[in-house]
Amino acid sequence: MKLSKFPYLVQNEIFDHMRHSDLFWLSFVSKNMKKLIKLSQITRFKCISHIVYDEPMLDKRLVYIPCKNIPENIMRIAEETKNAFEKKSKIANFQLNVSGKIIDFRVTKQYNLPEAFFHPNDRESAIESIHNYFLDLFGDSVECQWIANYPDDFIPHLHNLSLCISVGRSCISIKEMEALETFFASSPVLKHVRLETYARELFSPESKFYKADSIDLIQHYNAVPTFLHHFQGRQAVFSCSKCDISDLIEFMNRWRSGEAFQKLEYLKITITSNGIPLNEVLTAYGVKHLDATKTPPRHALPKVLKPLFFRITDPIISHTYIVRDTDNRVASVSIREDTLRFGVWKETEEEFLRMVE
Repeated sequence: MKLSKFPYLVQNEIFDHMRHSDLFWLSFVSKNMKKLIKLSQITRFKCISHIVYDEPMLDKRLVYIPCKNIPENIMRIAEETKNAFEKKSKIANFQLNVSGKIIDFRVTKQYNLPEAFFHPNDRESAIESIHNYFLDLFGDSVECQWIANYPDDFIPHLHNLSLCISVGRSCISIKEMEALETFFASSPVLKHVRLETYARELFSPESKFYKADSIDLIQHYNAVPTFLHHFQGRQAVFSCSKCDISDLIEFMNRWRSGEAFQKLEYLKITITSNGIPLNEVLTAYGVKHLDATKTPPRHALPKVLKPLFFRITDPIISHTYIVRDTDNRVASVSIREDTLRFGVWKETEEEFLRMVE
């Protein structure tokens, strides 16, 4: 069957019912086929939220497009040693011209998914070619996320590439924090950072760390003031050994006044030491309370970094909230045992109250 023999509308109908991954591989048939796919799927491709280069497992990195239920797998990229490459290079199933570079591919029985493999010396150029092909086909505005472990994994510097990084060690020292600060300064845009440290001080106020969209931070000392003063992202999950109630109240006051945290969507702070009277936060100036007989709306958001499971933030159902002075938007505030949760609504107070049952 030749698609070119069908009328244009029929071609479009066929493309519309194909998976993104199938369209990707079909686009290699010819330049004309790629052009047809791009022209017919412009609107659909604009709806792709992002493409993920997942963290490598057994030296193989899965590339997929996140979907509502399960990810749509496109391919695997094998990051192999020189010896492994030389052993397997003889079993290539096919070759493709990817953005001007000839790359070997194979389909393994284990995954039944095309897998790109190349000599370690060609890793950077091969990954760049694959990345450029994605942008050319799906649109150069699509965001791509590279998930990696620091300092072990290779991290490329590519257009429209943001970095989701977990620091490999369970806890890092002050000296290692300095090296990590240097790494952040030269890294691509930070999308998500996961870090655990015993260092009393975090990074300098100008650090790109605080500009990451999402941060999971375990701090074994009281670093609440430093973190909350400088964080500029959207979502944060923060754990520390102790904190002062005044620091949490100051955070809420700065959000309420519009002085800071304009991008904040969700914050979770867990205090691991006992005896911190977190409930004092709920009696601070500016905190409002819904009627106890009413049912508050449920606050939950998609996580910036979406794992296969638990892809939304912890739900907040709270009778307590505050209102931002500058735009009248609402943030729900919840205290449960040793954890404070803070969720920002897109609704104004009037709209928020209409959602209360």
